Amino acid sequence: MATTFVWSGRTRQGEAQKGELVAKTREEVIAQLRKQNILVTSVQPKSGERKSGFPSFGGGVGDKDIVIFTRQFSTMIDAGLPLVQCLEILSNQTENKTLAKTIGLVRADVESGATYADALRKFPKVFDDLYVNMVAAGEAGGILDTILNRLAKHIEKAMKLKKEVKSAMVYPGVIISVAVVVISVLMVWVIPIFASMFTDFGGVLPLPTRIVMFISGFMKSNIVYIVMGAVACGYGIKRFYGSPAGRKLVDKQALRIPILGDLIRKAAVAKFTRTLGTLISSGVPILEGLSIVAKTSGNKTVEEALITARQSISEGKTVSEPLGQSKVFPPMVVQMIAVGETTGALDAMLSKIADFYDDEVDSAVGALTSLLEPMLMVFLGIVIGFIVIAMYLPIFQMGSVVG
Repeated sequence: MATTFVWSGRTRQGEAQKGELVAKTREEVIAQLRKQNILVTSVQPKSGERKSGFPSFGGGVGDKDIVIFTRQFSTMIDAGLPLVQCLEILSNQTENKTLAKTIGLVRADVESGATYADALRKFPKVFDDLYVNMVAAGEAGGILDTILNRLAKHIEKAMKLKKEVKSAMVYPGVIISVAVVVISVLMVWVIPIFASMFTDFGGVLPLPTRIVMFISGFMKSNIVYIVMGAVACGYGIKRFYGSPAGRKLVDKQALRIPILGDLIRKAAVAKFTRTLGTLISSGVPILEGLSIVAKTSGNKTVEEALITARQSISEGKTVSEPLGQSKVFPPMVVQMIAVGETTGALDAMLSKIADFYDDEVDSAVGALTSLLEPMLMVFLGIVIGFIVIAMYLPIFQMGSVVG
């Protein structure tokens, strides 16, 4: 039996449209509207619609949650389901409570006549500028499902890159932390036992033993002040890095660190080219794309280079020229971007650069790990070996005297 449906949607130009259609099913209404190039946001029987409750907030929203949501949403849109229905289904089945609540609020805004992009813009902690602007481009071009699929792939690659860089940082951090704990325990609790024993024996102790005992005594007497100083130092560094001048200085020097600086530079290039290429291929204007990429670069030096490039383009110049002058990006990257601009295939060229530097990051992480592992082992061996030898020297000395 035919039913009257109330629908709302948007044209390819972004104009809001709504009306009523008589059809047997929602799918018939959606099919008719799609033939008219209307992106359907809601289709409901005229008698009313079912309301749904939303779970409470709890926990954060990770990249993996966003990827799953985006892929599912893309599949539903491609299958012809209206936006509101897709959002309703996803808000009910999403396991992350924070994301489920957010989707529910987005659904309410879309149902009230807002665009999907404008509804997402209200939740910057969940959906960043990159996500929102690509969705807006997808809505304007009538290719939202394609854009969402592209977004999911982009986030997955960004997650992989972030994981690789973190793995390079975590390993030495864990080793150094364990070493600090072990050495501190030896100095504060173990060495004093040997020190009291050696003092009872009398005599002049070997120089290495005296050095270790002095450090141990200093640490034991001032352990509270040492811990407080370490906390204060960490807080001070955090505050300094939080200031514009401090972050600029630290990020600039980080790029100059041997091996590690090269890894940071390659990761920044991969992220910049991947993000900008995705934005341009999705229809986002290059000036807006550079502005978004600069904000999400993660390095102040790279951010300033991109802002300068944006200014250059607004004055009618190319992207490659200011990037080359910044000395931040490798010459090969600058040349390939110049070729992309000349041939009119900048987005494709940026994607190729990103693929190349993703592999470069893999190699750099492997090289850094293989270099740090033996260096850390040698360092720990020397430090702990020195402590052990220093403590055994008096014992050997007493043994030779007795003998």
